[in-house]
Amino acid sequence: MIISIIIAVLVAFISFGLYKASSLKNIQIVKSVTINGSKEEVFNMVRYLKNFPKWSPFLAEDPTQKYEVKGEDGMVGAQYHWDGNSGKDIGFQEIIKIDTFSFVGMQCDIQKPFVAKPTFDYYFTETANGIEVKQDFKVESDLVPAFFMWLFGAKTEMEKTNQKGLDLLKKAIEK
Repeated sequence: MIISIIIAVLVAFISFGLYKASSLKNIQIVKSVTINGSKEEVFNMVRYLKNFPKWSPFLAEDPTQKYEVKGEDGMVGAQYHWDGNSGKDIGFQEIIKIDTFSFVGMQCDIQKPFVAKPTFDYYFTETANGIEVKQDFKVESDLVPAFFMWLFGAKTEMEKTNQKGLDLLKKAIEK
């Protein structure tokens, strides 16, 4: 009897988790920040990967992270490689599209602690209060990884990390 109850609870938990995980197979997080600076200054802080350490939320969490820019910085094909948390976080991001002063598109290739290929699109718009930077983050995953993202609250953590990055970008420019 007890074993039947345990199995029923386990099946219900897994079924509920898979149902919730189905909504996490395609995650999109849109965040924005308004920065007091010139459009050129704000755009170049994002475009040139050598500047990423000034506003990286990941480097803020792991100051011992090793990083390297490869290719012609600020151009399509340039890559920012990282190795952090004693080899537990490894990957790179690559600039895949640039529209001068209005858009920078990046594709990430995360190899550890999990495998993923999220995209980060940055849009730059002049407003009365400064330059608005909108970050559009997207990542796709299969059902099993999505289940674990649901189980460990990964989307909430991604939202916090993305906002922290934009806040650090603002701080780096307005200091």
